[in-house]
Amino acid sequence: MKNLKNIGLVGILATTMLTSCLKEDENYSIGTSNPETSLFTIRNIYNNAEVRLNQENLSEAKYFKGLVVSNKDGKNLPSNYVAVQNTWRSQTRGILIEVDNGTQLNFGDSVLVNVESATLTTADNMLLLKGVAKDKFQVINSGNTVKSTPVSISALQNNFANFESTYVDVTADLENEPAPGTPLKGNKVLVDGDNNKLNLFTADDASFANEVVAPSATFIGIPFKQNNEIQLRLQSYQGMAYPSGRIYSGWPESFENNDIPKGSYNMAAINNNVNFQTGQWHLFQSIIGDTQGRDRIVSGTQAIRFQQNLSVPALLQMNFDVPNGASKVTLWYGAYYTDRSSSFKLEYSQDQGATWTQLGETISDAHTTSQSLNAKQAVFLMNIEGPVRFRITKLGLGTSSNTVSNGRLGIDEISVFRSY
Repeated sequence: MKNLKNIGLVGILATTMLTSCLKEDENYSIGTSNPETSLFTIRNIYNNAEVRLNQENLSEAKYFKGLVVSNKDGKNLPSNYVAVQNTWRSQTRGILIEVDNGTQLNFGDSVLVNVESATLTTADNMLLLKGVAKDKFQVINSGNTVKSTPVSISALQNNFANFESTYVDVTADLENEPAPGTPLKGNKVLVDGDNNKLNLFTADDASFANEVVAPSATFIGIPFKQNNEIQLRLQSYQGMAYPSGRIYSGWPESFENNDIPKGSYNMAAINNNVNFQTGQWHLFQSIIGDTQGRDRIVSGTQAIRFQQNLSVPALLQMNFDVPNGASKVTLWYGAYYTDRSSSFKLEYSQDQGATWTQLGETISDAHTTSQSLNAKQAVFLMNIEGPVRFRITKLGLGTSSNTVSNGRLGIDEISVFRSY
């Protein structure tokens, strides 16, 4: 009995001590709220009515970190606005912030922005943060590289909120071919091969307003709205990149209007030749893919899908020439679904396909749809006079392994631009 009593006493003492400790210790499972939020989250707070940001609707967050993508020296955005973007879970979003006079923020600054008590509202149907005093901005570092996101005009039209106040690039022609020496200033209508249109606006007092505009280029800037019309506003003259001649009539080739269904990678019966709107193309170890969310469909319902794990090259090749040379070729690409990346190159021929020469560098950064549903755009510059044809060659690197990536590749929207 004595031993049992002692054991019972020890148990009671241990329980008492443990209870006492539990009462005194903090409950670490509660944790501390994350003080940082994202523009993706902030934008989702807005629900068609002005709202003041606070700890409740910010889930106790206080600030976001972002990258300044507007250039005050370019003077092509209202002087009391700054555009900032950040990326959260592969989602890049931007916002305009109304700033006080004297707020010094430069293109490429990485900033911490305290948004407590700021007001989230709209201006011309664009989201705007008001009430952010200059002492609410903290510059973390400066001179960062600002990379633009390639986007089609149709994507801007259909999903403007996803791109507004971010840094994007649009490859397009001027609707009306400019006379030599025409300045950028004013409104120029951009048009793509599908006849989608976008306003390229340059203020009369922009620092580059009197620089010459090209007939076609990759125009890099900020999607903006004025009088509820979508605009693209360059932030410097360098925002008119890859200037070239206009796109050939009937392009881009979007691989929609084919005369023969091609669902097998190698169809010897038709010599792998298919007629599309621009002419006849040779599809060796490539097919017409139409699986939404997996094939890299930029427009329409179809794209080209190349086979994987081959030890021989796969081809998407023009069997015809464009007549007046070329100054630029653009295309959109990405890995098929969640496949490994692969490697491909652009080649040209000026002897009707007897010999081929590579243009630019081999591309090996095709990304999966889980990384982004948006395809990447490749731009190749050249100065070719006279008839020429092009092909995409996917390298035959063999079966994918720890050291080899050779998955299926998606290609869509190939454009060829006349010499310039």
